[in-house]
Parts: sequence; C-alpha cells; structure tokens
Amino acid sequence: MKTISILSLVVVSTAAFGAEVPGTFKPLFNGSNLAGWFGNNPHTTQRALTRDKTGKLTEKKVITGQQVDFKAHWYVDQGELVNDGKGPYANTTENYGDIEFLIDYKTVAKADSGIYLRGTPQVQIWDTTKEGGKTGAPRFAEKGSGSLFNNRTNSPGKFPRVNADRPFGEWNKFRITQLGARTTVIFNGRTVVDNAIMENYWDKSHLSPLPATGPIMLQTHGGEIRWRNIYVRKIGAEEANRKLRGDDQQQGFTSIFNGKNLDGWTGAAENYEVKNGSLLCKTGKGGTLFTKKKYDDFVVRLEFKLPPGGNNGLAIRYPGTGQPHLAGMCELQVLENTAEKYQKLDKRQYHGSAYGKVPAHRGYQRPVGEWNYQEVTVKGSTIRVELNGSVILDADLAEVKEFMGDKPHAGKDIKSGHFGFAGHNDPVAFRNIAIKEL
Repeated sequence: MKTISILSLVVVSTAAFGAEVPGTFKPLFNGSNLAGWFGNNPHTTQRALTRDKTGKLTEKKVITGQQVDFKAHWYVDQGELVNDGKGPYANTTENYGDIEFLIDYKTVAKADSGIYLRGTPQVQIWDTTKEGGKTGAPRFAEKGSGSLFNNRTNSPGKFPRVNADRPFGEWNKFRITQLGARTTVIFNGRTVVDNAIMENYWDKSHLSPLPATGPIMLQTHGGEIRWRNIYVRKIGAEEANRKLRGDDQQQGFTSIFNGKNLDGWTGAAENYEVKNGSLLCKTGKGGTLFTKKKYDDFVVRLEFKLPPGGNNGLAIRYPGTGQPHLAGMCELQVLENTAEKYQKLDKRQYHGSAYGKVPAHRGYQRPVGEWNYQEVTVKGSTIRVELNGSVILDADLAEVKEFMGDKPHAGKDIKSGHFGFAGHNDPVAFRNIAIKEL
C-alpha cells in the first residue's frame, strides 16, 4: 500500500451515513467502511522517531507498516465501527484544531480505551467496576470516564467531576468541545470536564502546549469497543473567541476601553485612533499609549487582529516613561509571526514573548486578518500568556538572568505600573479590553 493512499483526505458522504447530520456537523464515519480513517499507534510511531532521526520519512514508513494490522482488527458491523481490542488506533485522515465532537461508544468488562485529541492522549474510557482491576491508586477508574487522564495529578480535568458511566451493554455519549488546549467534556449529558487545559502528554517537561492541530484518534486497549454517531464541527475564530472569553461581568473584569474614544488613556494618544469599536496605532506612528490607572497584580483579556507584518506590544507595569520592555516589567510582543521579514529574529522577539527576556511558543496565532483572543495574568514576578486557549508563556521574570543584546532591564522587578500598548508603526487592532485586579 502506498503511503499517500493512507494519509490522503477521504470525504465521507452524508448519504452513505444514512442518518441526519446534526446542525452543521459532518460525519466522520460512513457506516459502511473505514474510509476517512487509517491505523496508527502514536506511541509506536514516537518510539520509532526517537530511534531514527530521519523525520517524516520514517514516520510515514512506520504508519504504512501498521495498515495491515489496522484492517485486521477494525471493521464495520451493522453500521457500527468495531475494534476487537487489538491493533493500531483509528486515526482521522484530517487534522483538526478548534472543534465540537460527538461520538457514542459501547464496550465490555475489563477493557479501557480513550479518545485522543490533536493526536494526544486522552479523554479516558474506563471499566469503572472493582472487577475491572483499575480502581484505586494510581488509576482511580471508579471516579468515572471522560476525564483528561494524562494531565498531572493536581491539574484540573485529571479526574471527572462525576461518575456518569452507563452499565455495560448500554451506549455512552460524548460531546467534546476543544478551543486551543481548553477542553470541555459532556458525558451522558453531564459535564465531567469543564474548560480545563489538556496537557501535552508528549512533552514530559510540561513546557509545551498541546499541538495547534492534529488527528482525532480512537484508542484500542484490551477489549472490544464499538463506536457510532461520529460527528465533528469546526469552530470558527469568532465563536471560539466568544466562548473562551465568557462573561466579563460575572468573572469580575472591568472594561478599560469603551470602543468610542480614549477616555481613561494617556501617553502617545495622538498616534492612536478608534475605528469601528477597535483601538489602532496609526500607520507610520508609534509610542506607548497607557492607562491612567496603575495596576499591581492583574489579569487582562483582549482581542487583537494583525495586518500582514504587524508589530505592536503590551506594556506591562509601565512606569509612564521610557521604553516598555526596559523600563517596565516587560513588553509582551504582539507580532505577526509568519511574516517573511521576521523569520530571523531572536526567539525572544516573537508573539507572546516577554520581549528580550523569555520566548513564547509559536504556532498558535489565527490566520492574518482574523481576531485572536489573549489573556495575560501578572502575579508577583510571574507572567502567563494564554493565546486562543493555549498557554504560550508561563515564566517567572525574577529568574531571568540573560537578556537579548545583554542590555539591562531596569524595570523587570517593578511591582506596579500602567497597562498599555507599545505601537511600532502598524495598524494592529485591539478590542474588548478588560482587566481584573487580583
């Protein structure tokens, strides 16, 4: 079998599925065959890549070798996708980012399984009974299925909020929403995981966020499992931002930009303008626009939209004079990372980085021209940046000893200051700006 036939996208027709597709969802399983799926045990593939550094060529070779086994252990029976408990996992041929995902399953005693999101384990499926052999430490299967089992022990989502499993022989239903790494799991009509960060199992250091996109995988693990009613709906930027933000008022946030003028702001006001409810730095202009009020510890949330090659920054605890990245606690870079002219920057200059101090993870911005949602938490000497639901920076600036260009950052340890924008000639747009003091 040629690799390209395994990894190419197969369109699943609604007509073949034979059921009404709910809303704007599309079926991922046609009820007749394995079209749209291929076999891959990612743990096997990861081990092969560790041994052989030839990259994607090796990955394709390893995946190709799993397809015979995949077809030997996965089949369709009466419109249900069935696995006998062995073989590689079922992987979607398409990768997904922000989604709402529906799936039903039915399994047997002593089996366990899971749903991998973005190629990462997992939304857990247990035999929750004592006879299943996985109750008590370290697995605690009796707590129920649906949790982000591979999160660290004290992380939200590690265990479900309630045991909602149905008895063997009955179908269980998942509704999973994933926005960035933020994952909500509704299991048999009950919320078992509520907006928790799904951690990246593949990074044992726990420093890297979940991949921005990846396949949905159905795990096989020790016993027969049947799947049906498998649907997915891609979530667009506007909906994702709205859901990630939630309700400002209920969460204690106060708006600091009225969408009409610069009331409450000072500094380089002549270089900024308000258009269509958004705050922009004028083209060819710059300087720091900042709040009249000072803040100590706080959370700020906002949306931003970058033009091609756009550059700006968030001034954090800015004293009111000087360059924000030197005189203030830091400048959090706001940058269109994919622009060709920025491809040779210091890694501490890309979007979300504490400029010149600590680099942020890249690859989590929305396409140019779309609105991004960002939330920044400043507490003591620590700063955390969550972009579109993924944590791209989590740093303690008190621990930073090396700086870009070996320039001293006199304001790094400042305890209080203004919040603002550090314009750099580009019309980067900001809206829905709100702060909660801690």
